[in-house]
Amino acid sequence: MRFSADLGLAVLLSALETVALVGFWFAEGMKQWATQGQSVPDPTGRYLFVLSTGAACSAAIAYGLARADLPLACAAQAVMAALLALLLLLVAGATCGKRLRRDRRRRRLRRERLAWHESQRDGRT
Repeated sequence: MRFSADLGLAVLLSALETVALVGFWFAEGMKQWATQGQSVPDPTGRYLFVLSTGAACSAAIAYGLARADLPLACAAQAVMAALLALLLLLVAGATCGKRLRRDRRRRRLRRERLAWHESQRDGRT
């Protein structure tokens, strides 16, 4: 009986987390669809918050399940926490890369603009 409860709890918790994450992404997608191509506030902050909270909660649940001596449910929650943390790192890495590229481009354009203004002041073309 204990094994079936452990297995059922593992499946139930993993399914609930998956449904919540898919529901969140669906709601974010609906926001973009509703604007029909217009600009939408950047959802990256919300993604980072949801993924970090989800990973932390999954890890806390895994710890509680380990203390309750439910190893299968604990392992399932630990895997979910690891997957959410990996997804968090991917989203954060992509965001940081995008910001670094944008800042580099801005600096390069600023240097080019200043060089052009200097050449106009000197009378050179």
